[in-house]
Amino acid sequence: MKLIGSTTSPYVRRIRILLDEEPYEFINLDIYGEDRDELRRNNPALKIPMIEDEGQEIYDSRIIARYISAKQNRDPLTWDQQNQLTLIDGANDSAVTLLLSKRSGIDVDADLMFFNLQRERIMTTLRTLAAQVEEGQFEAWNYPAICLYCLVDWLDFRDLVDFTGVESLLAFRDSRRDKPWVAQTDPRQA
Repeated sequence: MKLIGSTTSPYVRRIRILLDEEPYEFINLDIYGEDRDELRRNNPALKIPMIEDEGQEIYDSRIIARYISAKQNRDPLTWDQQNQLTLIDGANDSAVTLLLSKRSGIDVDADLMFFNLQRERIMTTLRTLAAQVEEGQFEAWNYPAICLYCLVDWLDFRDLVDFTGVESLLAFRDSRRDKPWVAQTDPRQA
């Protein structure tokens, strides 16, 4: 099995943690720099992560997680867990949009509808996820909890949000730093 991605991507990190002890080769790419052509050759969607296994290519973290979970004989996700992933992915996508816009020299703090919508989406989603954490919905260390961990840690790593009012998300993250593969996949080590 070969996983193609980058060490700083929260989407790649969640798959690396999910893989746990599964043997795989990790190809770390600089997808916005010198390795852009490699990404083009491997994934027509120009996204990471991507996995190759036994002739099968899979281009999206959510589908990769389903593939790995099936190989590991894990129970499929419930509809509520799927909804949690939709929330997590929505906030993550908006945060990536803000980060890439900022890196492109655009003032993402400007009072513009597009950026206002991204910030609103992130904070509305984080408030919902914080309430779910407080209700105990993320107690098990499963794929949705792994994804939430990666989102919260990445948002903090990139300093993209103010966690005022959703501090339970930071407490959730901090209480799981000793889980398997969390330290080894920390983007701060990249």
